[in-house]
Parts: sequence; structure tokens; C-alpha cells
Amino acid sequence: MERAIFAGGCFWCMIQPFDELPGIHSVLSGYTGGHVENPTYEQVCSHTTGHTEAVEIIFDPELISFKDLVEIYWQQTDPTDAFGQFEDRGDNYRPVIFYFNDEQKKIAEESKQALQDSGRFDKPIVTSIESAQPFYPAELYHQDYYKKNPTNFERSHARREAFLKENW
Repeated sequence: MERAIFAGGCFWCMIQPFDELPGIHSVLSGYTGGHVENPTYEQVCSHTTGHTEAVEIIFDPELISFKDLVEIYWQQTDPTDAFGQFEDRGDNYRPVIFYFNDEQKKIAEESKQALQDSGRFDKPIVTSIESAQPFYPAELYHQDYYKKNPTNFERSHARREAFLKENW
């Protein structure tokens, strides 16, 4: 098994696209990239911990590759918005592909360049590519939110869904 960590706005919206794919062992909501150990949701929302909401994916690389996951990731985000995603604004919602080794870094950088070169967007692709930091699982009520609270999930996912339909 290998790990991937992606940040793309609210972690509620980042679970579902990966959750039921072949080769995915688990997808957890959590926090990464900050300077506080085991932060709470309230601490992260205070913008004082440096953490970003993210998802940690444990996957079988023989069934799904990191490259495949990166391609799926792009299609869940607005890669031209560095200051959050859709309704979610601020540094704790910034888009980031975290890498665990040189191969993941190379795949992410090449994919980002290919997206920029494609001309799909008329603005620069600003998603960060950063070395993975400790990942702290979010509180239980954040896990599988789209399954536990489908009505609220749909409501909070509306702007993202409209953007994805228009651009992907």
C-alpha cells in the first residue's frame, strides 16, 4: 500500500471522488502542513495552526496509480485559485498535492505542467506541490460526511459541482 495526501478545499468534498474506486483501501479527512500536533477542527479554522484540510488516501499501486489519483484530484478542484476552493476561503482550504517521494513529486509536477500547457484554463495553475507533513485525522463526525449527512453535503457542494461540470 502507498499513501497520497491531497488538499482541495473542504475535506468533506474530497472524500467521495476517491472513496469507492478499485484499489482504494481508505480515505480519511484530516489536517496537515501545520505546526501544532493533533489540531482540532476549531484550531484549524482559527487560522493559527498552519494546517490545511486534506484527505489521506491509502491505495494499492497495482490497482490504481498515484498518477491516476492526481488526474482525479485535478478534476475535483479549481487549480487556478490559491486562496481556497469555492465556498471555502482561506489558507486552511488551499489546494495542495503532497508527495512522499521523488517519484510522486515528479508525477505531480509533470501533471501540473501538462494541465497548464493544455490551455484548459486561461489563468495560471497555482496548486502547490509540497513534501508531505504529518497527517492528523479529523474528528469522527468529519469522516464519511457525504454518507452521514447527504442533504447538507449536497448543499455545501453546489458551487463546486457547478464548476466541475463547466470546466471538467
